[in-house]
Amino acid sequence: MAITLNNGFQMPIIGLGVWRMEKKAIKDLIIESIKIGFRHFDCASDYKNEAEVGEALCEAIKTGLVKREELFITTKLWNTDHGHVVEACKKSLKKLQLDYLDLYLVHFPISIRHTGIGATGSPLDEDGVLDIETNISLETTWHAMEDLVSLGLVRSIGISNYDIFLTRDCLAHSKIKPAVNQIETHPYFQRESLVKFCQKHGICVTAHTPLGGADANTKRFGTVSCLDDPILKGIAEKYKKTAAQIVLRWGIQRNTLVIPKTSKFERLKENFKVLEFELAKEDMDVIQAIDKNYRSNIQPAKFWGIDLYA
Repeated sequence: MAITLNNGFQMPIIGLGVWRMEKKAIKDLIIESIKIGFRHFDCASDYKNEAEVGEALCEAIKTGLVKREELFITTKLWNTDHGHVVEACKKSLKKLQLDYLDLYLVHFPISIRHTGIGATGSPLDEDGVLDIETNISLETTWHAMEDLVSLGLVRSIGISNYDIFLTRDCLAHSKIKPAVNQIETHPYFQRESLVKFCQKHGICVTAHTPLGGADANTKRFGTVSCLDDPILKGIAEKYKKTAAQIVLRWGIQRNTLVIPKTSKFERLKENFKVLEFELAKEDMDVIQAIDKNYRSNIQPAKFWGIDLYA
């Protein structure tokens, strides 16, 4: 099951996110996920595990488990490399052991002090605040992303964590429209206006944190998980599914791509089975009504000394 991007390429509607995966576990998880049916893998330079992902993909291809053209691999440009887009992309490709990327995203709409190609830190200034570059515009970054397509290094390019206004600006100055905007969205943070704006203008939305972060974000940010919501639990009981499966299916039926992360083999199977059932419209409507405009992930103020969303 896939969504057709604005350039004609097909992107599987469910993928496996590798953020916060332990390096030693990645190989077995990716091999197992491919056996289950996953073909879409969401990576990033900042996740610091591209090399391990690359080893797993290389083995899967060499052993005939999957063909390269059957895979859809995404990775992302980190904030320190906005002035070095081509070099950063090539470094990611080398780590991933690939000749091209299916999708390359601008991870955040902000450029910060360069610390070396692929060096994915978040340097702070003397006041303990993120050291933001003011001489590299997002337009400049985007045109460098467009060059990657011309060079044959990537098939599709996109954005991540962009709001409506920044997405509109990207559309205005682009020669190649962003194919995807990857954002946090889940039942407690539905962002209907942004999702509809992107879809109206031919930009597919990928939901990172599609489960609201669950226990991991509760521990990391102190946020509340939507998976504990009694309404979602009630719907899950009705369909004899887990709350997580209901949430993922809801995301798919609103025409967003979902990239849940898990380090458990049984959850891989559970997540992929969301392709096997549908939610009734009345249940989609019930879930729509529990939106709290509640962000559970990506809270830079906690680490960067600045709230990018203020």
